[in-house]
Amino acid sequence: MIEPSEQSPHDIPQGQGLRHVALNVTNLSVSKAFYQTWFGMTVVWEPDAENVYMSSGIDNLALHQIPRDSCVHRNDGEQVHRQHHGQQLDHLGFIMDSPDSVDRLYRRVVKEGVTIVHDPKRHRDGSYSFYLADPDHIVIQILYEPRISAVRFSTETLDSCVRRNDDEGGQE
Repeated sequence: MIEPSEQSPHDIPQGQGLRHVALNVTNLSVSKAFYQTWFGMTVVWEPDAENVYMSSGIDNLALHQIPRDSCVHRNDGEQVHRQHHGQQLDHLGFIMDSPDSVDRLYRRVVKEGVTIVHDPKRHRDGSYSFYLADPDHIVIQILYEPRISAVRFSTETLDSCVRRNDDEGGQE
């Protein structure tokens, strides 16, 4: 393995940001509806009953059904994953364009009974956020971050990327 000190920053290809997250879920249809309802994700590809790939137009979310035999039911009837393997996700985030949009979404999810993990708060770095939980208790930060919230991504090439992906079989 190459040590970071041995690499020149100019030798490292620059990515275009974190645009893909894959989550294991206990109920694929419930999780799919949650991300469609609250984050406007649309289904891009549903290759089978165990997987769905969604997009906001600039981001990609994969949901993978945890095998039913790996889940157990708690006394309250909720299905949970029996075993935790490897690294555990702390949280993921959705960037909002303003503190006002953070507050508007907060009011909507509270009204609909979505679990709130942390109420809205202004952070020392000027960002503003709250945290909620998805149906599998994955914590999601709803975040206005002044340095990146103003960044606008172009979707001009989205149609050509989708066509190319379709031609290649739509694989992750």
